Amino acid sequence: MTDLRRLKRRAFESQAGRCFYCEQPMWLADAATFAQRHNLSAESARHLQVTAEHVIARSCGGRDESSNIVAACRYCNTRRHRAKDALQADAYLTRVRRRLAHGKWHGLRLAHQHR
Repeated sequence: MTDLRRLKRRAFESQAGRCFYCEQPMWLADAATFAQRHNLSAESARHLQVTAEHVIARSCGGRDESSNIVAACRYCNTRRHRAKDALQADAYLTRVRRRLAHGKWHGLRLAHQHR
């Protein structure tokens, strides 16, 4: 297992399997079981696959180390980095939570928000 995969697993476990940004449950190894458990399509389940999110992006000098890695769902991670100038993690977290509060994020509500 590569260092990044180890860091991703560690972040996933320390976050109780929830996305750093949207707080939805994620899956690490078995998309089909996750989709069935949450009554999701394969496409929706794919959005909730765990990724290793660099708090400080690699392109900005961020490193593969535990202090710089959080677990984020594929949806949140890819959208943060789509923009030409990606938001810093804290600003992106605020944006995601604000959009969630207004029902304007990915639309998946699998668990009560408890943070």
